[in-house]
Amino acid sequence: CPVVLAPKNSSVAMPPPADIVKVAIEWPGAFPKLMEIDQKKPLSSIIKEVCDGWSLANHDQFALQHADSSNFYITEKNRNEIKNGAILRLTTSPAQNAQQLHERIQSSSMDAKLEALKDLANYSRDITFAQEFINLDGISLLTQMVESGTERYQKLQKIMKPCFGDMLSFTLTAFVELMDHGIVSWDTFSVAFIKKIASYVNKFASDISILQRSLAILESMVLNSHDLYQKVAQEITIGQLIPHLQGTDQEIQTYTIAVINALFLKAPDDKRQEMANILAQKQLRSIILTHVIRAQRAINNEMAHQLYVLQVLTFNLLEDRMMTKMDPQDQAQRDIIFELRRIAFDAESEPNNSSGSMEKRKSMYTRDYKKLGFINHVNPAMDFTQTPPGMLALDNMLYFAKHHQDAYIRIVLENSSREDKHECPFGRSSIELTKMLCEILKVGELRKLTC
Repeated sequence: CPVVLAPKNSSVAMPPPADIVKVAIEWPGAFPKLMEIDQKKPLSSIIKEVCDGWSLANHDQFALQHADSSNFYITEKNRNEIKNGAILRLTTSPAQNAQQLHERIQSSSMDAKLEALKDLANYSRDITFAQEFINLDGISLLTQMVESGTERYQKLQKIMKPCFGDMLSFTLTAFVELMDHGIVSWDTFSVAFIKKIASYVNKFASDISILQRSLAILESMVLNSHDLYQKVAQEITIGQLIPHLQGTDQEIQTYTIAVINALFLKAPDDKRQEMANILAQKQLRSIILTHVIRAQRAINNEMAHQLYVLQVLTFNLLEDRMMTKMDPQDQAQRDIIFELRRIAFDAESEPNNSSGSMEKRKSMYTRDYKKLGFINHVNPAMDFTQTPPGMLALDNMLYFAKHHQDAYIRIVLENSSREDKHECPFGRSSIELTKMLCEILKVGELRKLTC
């Protein structure tokens, strides 16, 4: 093939250097400045160059931030994320901004205070600002405002209730954002603060923003500190949380289930079953079906995740029974099998059937246990020595026999009269079904709670 050579005078366009980023930089009251940023240069040198262009002194009091909705500060750590064509803004440094907001939120003017708290809630999402504000003991200032808030602004609450609600909402939002950075330990908070946050779950139930942030704080407290779990568990009950599931706001429902999950997850083993019993008494399953799963709206990803976590925690409560072998010598356990026999056959037995010789009764019991579908007709307790499913299979059988008695009797009688090749014995089938369900539902398996 002939080789085609480029003319000597032709020029080939070279790609721009990888370390050069072309951006626009804004400053209030001035036209945006188009410039090239050399990523090899120290950030402080670039900021000085920008300040010099606008004749601004004290360049160390300025910083660059993204001019989008995030307003995140640009630092040496994240500067490589700047893209060609980005719009940046010259602004006060994080330290200066934190100092100013720290002073502004303590203003005696309610309007000024409200505006400052709104700005604080926005800036606190940025970890660079958050670190500076926390260094000024800003978290303590916010908690003090929350602890004294209701009493201090009691008159304001009556006269300007919307203003008070907004102030509290922005205060809690800033607190949540600052704590989410993981800079401050959750173990540092007082009982007074916990009580106040817990009270908001009921007191401000109609204020969605305050309720949502209060639930978020309670969840984080429980998950991040054993001591706080105990204190929160004393302040908030399942009964107080349930009504929030019956509303129409899915975000509130999601946070409510998240708090229930957190309490469930951190509860000692002996308390979990007690908590599960309370949830059953409060009809949690029915409430979730009615107001969440069958509601006229799609379930978002976070709600689906929280429901999954609740299922995992609930199913894993069955592990103990699933791995418990039946003790053939335990009379209480043997009485459950007697109860299964009684429900199925005593209706058709003679009233005085318990009389007669021991041998006659043993023979009758053996016949009945065969009809019930056990493998061991003489001592059916032996059927429950395999784990899994262990005693869980017997629990399921007794529940079915007691709560669906007509269906139970019909199944037992129908199968006891079938030919062997068509049989579906109740006992053996129940044990196998329980074992299959434990495998399908992964009862007792250690699973990541991130699905």
